[in-house]
Amino acid sequence: MRGRADEEVTAYVRARYGSLLRTAFLLCGDRGKAEDLVQTTLAKTVVAWPRLQQSDSIDHYVQRVLVNTFITSRRRRCWWEQPLGRLADSPGRDEFLAVEQRDQLRRALDALPARQRAAVVLRFYEDLSEQDTARALGCSVGTVKSLSSRGLQTLRKQWVKADAVADQEVRYV
Repeated sequence: MRGRADEEVTAYVRARYGSLLRTAFLLCGDRGKAEDLVQTTLAKTVVAWPRLQQSDSIDHYVQRVLVNTFITSRRRRCWWEQPLGRLADSPGRDEFLAVEQRDQLRRALDALPARQRAAVVLRFYEDLSEQDTARALGCSVGTVKSLSSRGLQTLRKQWVKADAVADQEVRYV
């Protein structure tokens, strides 16, 4: 019986690892931390696997563990460290616009509080409904709406601010 459970867990991990890693990366903003987050999430899932086999919501459980583990880890002091601003020798904007925009979005996501960031990632990257996002975050639908709204508002402000700075840089070149 134990061998069958191991095979099921292995199949689940193989099927979902990439998606979990992408979501974790968007939450963390760092590939190494994202891999650690997914490992921790999967370790917790393996412990709960016998109980989860009787449930039809394994994915919801795993998303909830992923988000809760991320939010808990953000409360630790090491997450308060902020990276320095752009390097002086950054590549030209014309040639690397897509890369810069992804980096700008990643930095803006990094600046959001953990629960807002989780709500924005789950709603707009994972394309979860408000109800599914609420279930993953362990809160009400109204809370998801307010977290998403505030998060998007902050992202828009950061995007406008970054565009203004980039326009000034172009004028001085």
